[in-house]
Amino acid sequence: MRNPDETKTELRIKLMAVLLLVMSFGAIHLYDPALLPKLWALTISGDVNALTEILRSYGIWAMLISMVIDILINAVGFLPSIFISTANGILFGIIPGIIISWLAECIGVIISFLLMRSLLRDQAQKLIERSPYLKKVDEFSGRNGFQMMLFARTLPYFPSGIITALGAVSSISVKDYTLANFIGKLPSTALEVVVGHDVVNYEQNLTRLTVIVLGVALVYGGIIWLRRKRGVSEKEPVQYDRSDTPEGED
Repeated sequence: MRNPDETKTELRIKLMAVLLLVMSFGAIHLYDPALLPKLWALTISGDVNALTEILRSYGIWAMLISMVIDILINAVGFLPSIFISTANGILFGIIPGIIISWLAECIGVIISFLLMRSLLRDQAQKLIERSPYLKKVDEFSGRNGFQMMLFARTLPYFPSGIITALGAVSSISVKDYTLANFIGKLPSTALEVVVGHDVVNYEQNLTRLTVIVLGVALVYGGIIWLRRKRGVSEKEPVQYDRSDTPEGED
């Protein structure tokens, strides 16, 4: 049984998330009714240069508008945020672009997680209770949810909505999910901003782009190799010493 106080606290957090999402939509619409549809279309199309120029046209408000749009994209869960992250790096510079994108993506996926959990967790719980296997997986995700989510969020360019949905139907706590996202998303977001920035400006940053791509390939290639090696070693049959077998026995 869940603690009633914990249930009330989680309900308040979910209501705050919904309120923040509605207020973000409302504030942008009041500021400029044409802004959301325009930026939405450019984000989907992947026209980074046009997206950057539109954000630039809002002057001192560009940073706030970019952050709110990035939050909404990640809260929706099925749209790519790589294009606006790239625009942030180009428009505001590498370090500010990383910070803006990182904060916005974390806030967005936390809102998405809370909304998905409200809608999906009860249905998922019914399926879990019917299956001993799913129950074990669910218990594992509760005990090791932080490590699993932390690793998942460090993966660059992986569809964010899938990771959020898996977290929402698991037993990971809101606290662990939040912490894992703020830690795990920093390196992946930084990589996306830097690579996106350097791809657009590849003539000036070709050396750095090459080093980053090779470095990432080596790191993730090494991880895959170690995982496969570990899997093979775990599957190797145990060798018995037949000299210890009593005489007369096969």
